[in-house]
Amino acid sequence: MTNRDVAQVRSESASLRSRRSVRSTAARTETTMPTEQTTATIGAQTADFTTGFNETIGDELAAVFASEQADLVENGVPAGAVAAGERLPSATVVTGGGESVALSSLLGDGPAVLVFYRGAWCPYCNITLRHYDATLAPELASRGVAFVAVSPETPDASATLGGELGFTVVTDPGNALATELGIVTAPSDAAIEAHTALGFAVKDSNADDTPAIPFPTVLVLDAEGVVRFADVHVDYTTRTETEAILAAVDALS
Repeated sequence: MTNRDVAQVRSESASLRSRRSVRSTAARTETTMPTEQTTATIGAQTADFTTGFNETIGDELAAVFASEQADLVENGVPAGAVAAGERLPSATVVTGGGESVALSSLLGDGPAVLVFYRGAWCPYCNITLRHYDATLAPELASRGVAFVAVSPETPDASATLGGELGFTVVTDPGNALATELGIVTAPSDAAIEAHTALGFAVKDSNADDTPAIPFPTVLVLDAEGVVRFADVHVDYTTRTETEAILAAVDALS
């Protein structure tokens, strides 16, 4: 990532953060990526972003986040996390318009893809969702497969992000569904202090005012609501690539 790219990310992010009343150095850097990067793999984009972001925040804060990621990887996927063969629990989610609806009404009666992300404050989530918007959403639509993204953020935050994407974005209040699926975590104390130093707090974005967040997770569901593919990423800098999701979807037929 060039200095120009970092500056563009920061500028575009500042506009989004002002609408959501979240002002911070990290937040200004962490939102919209240049659109021309969406065709690269998610892994390539996140690696590129990390280099530029670390240069922006400095070695001390970069080391905090690197340590957090290393600890997450060492601990691994939690025991009891959602796995293939399990049925998706019933859940109520909140739309960007503030309406509580059954998640099943959004998933429909066919195959579906469900993506859990940390929040619009997370740069890796934004890279991923915009990549999915460009590469995954059109392919799912052509296959008649529903596509829903879920986070614990407030409905206002979901509405802001959803307005920029071509698929449904909803709120999981209090991480209720993510908790049932066994994929809830929270930033480390050191990471929370680093967030504070950068001028923001995860809990301020969440609907329940806690810092709890889901591990980035992709679920592919069959028409009966049974999980046929589950990919839980404890290291939030890595995500499920579009090709893997489409392969899982196509394996349903």
